[in-house]
Amino acid sequence: MTDASALPGRPRGGVLSGPATARAVNVLAPNPSPMTLDGTNTWLLSEPDSDLAVVVDPGPLDEGHLRHVVGTAEEAGKRVALTLLTHGHPDHAEGAARFAELTGTRVRALDPALRLGDEGLAAGDVVRVGGLELRVVPTPGHTSDSLCFHVPADRAVLTGDTILGRGTTMVAHPDGRLGDYLDSLRRLRSLAVDDGVHTVLPGHGPVLEDAQGAVEYYLAHRANRLAQVETAVENGYRTPAEVVAHVYADVDRSLWPAAELSVRAQLDYLREHGLI
Repeated sequence: MTDASALPGRPRGGVLSGPATARAVNVLAPNPSPMTLDGTNTWLLSEPDSDLAVVVDPGPLDEGHLRHVVGTAEEAGKRVALTLLTHGHPDHAEGAARFAELTGTRVRALDPALRLGDEGLAAGDVVRVGGLELRVVPTPGHTSDSLCFHVPADRAVLTGDTILGRGTTMVAHPDGRLGDYLDSLRRLRSLAVDDGVHTVLPGHGPVLEDAQGAVEYYLAHRANRLAQVETAVENGYRTPAEVVAHVYADVDRSLWPAAELSVRAQLDYLREHGLI
């Protein structure tokens, strides 16, 4: 068995659902798959002494899960006052409208199509609820509307699908762009180095205890994959499907469709930079 402390980002062992930091509780959605890992992490955030809470990514449209999130808040003596979305993929956002009905909350997101209410989210916004402070960090790349939420009091960042608790994420071409994603990773590295963030609360998988290590691993992985794709093209592999079969041969074939999206994004990046 591999020691978790030796893995990239130092993933935390144990049960995924439950308290993760002083202000964050994970309610794991029952939608495991090769793409969602153990399922979607729905984050319930609040100040310890407050009766108000924020929910980030209600998850899929699963009535049992949505009611479980509400019940988890109520058992802790808290009322959900606001719903936030890291991005619009269904495993994170499909249940948001129904969750808003259950809780009577607004839904704030970068994409206007996902919002319920007049307020959206933008770079530099600070969300305050019941003494809790969340800082909005723009992290496009996985999708164009991807955001992270910095929790300064916990020295933590909620990353949605920008950084996962296990493995690496895809750049969802054509909406996602590799150049944007690399810039977003560097932005998260700055949070770790300059702002003291050490805990990653991901959209899937376990909590990571070493935010900087996770980001550095992602940046190195991206550089390595990009070099492999460039070499594959030089060796005559032209189509995205051909590149995937050559470069991602060690990856579960069920993940090849997602890998092809990332390859398309990498090919675009290489063309934009005159490398192929």
